[in-house]
Formats: sequence, structure tokens, C-alpha cells
Amino acid sequence: MLIRLAQPAELPYLQEIENASGEPFRDIGMPEIADDAPMALADLAENEVWVAIGAEGVPVAFIAVGDVDGATHVHQVSVHPSHARQGIGAALIEHVARSERAVTLTAFRDVPWNAPYYERLGFRAVADASPGLAGIMREEASRGLDPATRVAMILLPAQVRA
Repeated sequence: MLIRLAQPAELPYLQEIENASGEPFRDIGMPEIADDAPMALADLAENEVWVAIGAEGVPVAFIAVGDVDGATHVHQVSVHPSHARQGIGAALIEHVARSERAVTLTAFRDVPWNAPYYERLGFRAVADASPGLAGIMREEASRGLDPATRVAMILLPAQVRA
């Protein structure tokens, strides 16, 4: 699987991938997450966005990362459902985790493809979030995400498990 930086012309297609990857939330009683708007094009353009290219030569998944308090923060990772369960998400996480920096993200505690999945990749819950990470959690709460269902997580350098 080829992983490369996203091209500007691909950004609208990445929104489609994000929308499609949200659909499984309907099956677990979280339709509001499935209906949530994808990352804005401006936000995608502001971040470092890596894509996984499928056999068709088009992106099938992406990861958008930025700097938060000196760590690489995963703002979004999405895999199109037609390519799910093939290790593509793990490969994207591993790709951004190759630096000497920690990787952080926020996730739903009890959604199988969220916190439990990231734990299998080596992430651990953060007891005391950094100021920037705490700010992200507050922003999520302001958008209606219940803080009790969310967890901030960290992967220390050289701990990724694909």
C-alpha cells in the first residue's frame, strides 16, 4: 500500500471517505456521529494529510495530523468501509509515528474501532492531558460530544504495534 502526502485536488474526496467511514456509527446507536460534517477543506489544507492509495490509484484512507504541544496529534483518521479491516488505518498510524515524537488523539472509550483499537496499536489513556489536548477535548464537548464517552490517548515514540 502506497502512503503519500495528499494532493490538494484530493481533499474533497477525503471528505467523502470520512463521511463513509462514519456510517458504522449508525449501527451502534450513534447516528449523530455518522451525520457529523467531515473536516472542512480549510482544516484539511492546514494539516499534514497522508493518504493510502488503493489498487485503483485513488485514496482509500487518510490521516490528518498537526502539532499539539510538541506531539503529532491525529485530528482524523478515516478508512473507506470498502477497504476496512485490512490494516490500512494501522499503517497510517505507523507512518506518522515513525518520528521521535509522541502521537496523540482523542477517541470514544467504548467504540470497538476507537479506543480499544488504538490500545491494541500501543496507545494508552492520558491521565493529565496537556493544555492543547485538554483544549481539543473542551472543543469536542462544545460540539456536543459527551466528555464521559471520550478519552485522550498517547503513543510514545517507538511503541507502535501494527
